[in-house]
Amino acid sequence: MKTQYEYARHNADNLEEGWDAVSTYADDAILATWDGCHKIYLAMDEQEAQWFRDREDYAMNLVEHSDGIVEAVKRWWDESCGLRFVNAVWGNQSDPNAGYVSLISQWAGQEDDEEEEEEDE
Repeated sequence: MKTQYEYARHNADNLEEGWDAVSTYADDAILATWDGCHKIYLAMDEQEAQWFRDREDYAMNLVEHSDGIVEAVKRWWDESCGLRFVNAVWGNQSDPNAGYVSLISQWAGQEDDEEEEEEDE
């Protein structure tokens, strides 16, 4: 199992780089889950996977590794509200917040959207 520090760095604000990261991290993820609104997570270790399995709001939208994580994340992304994001998460007992890696930020693609709107005017 890889740690969060063994992956190549990427720009989470860039959708293309973000989707490449989702594909890379999904190869090692135990599961992906979505809260039904805007929070999409890849659980990268069994501790975090079990945490999501035990939460009703995540358990209803849960895809185990062999079931096509990337396809599920893309579908959830399309169905999410505007403040959507994708994070990979590892358990970290000493600092739980340190276990999160942003794969696609809430602001990803906004520059692209603004450029398209300007071109349409």
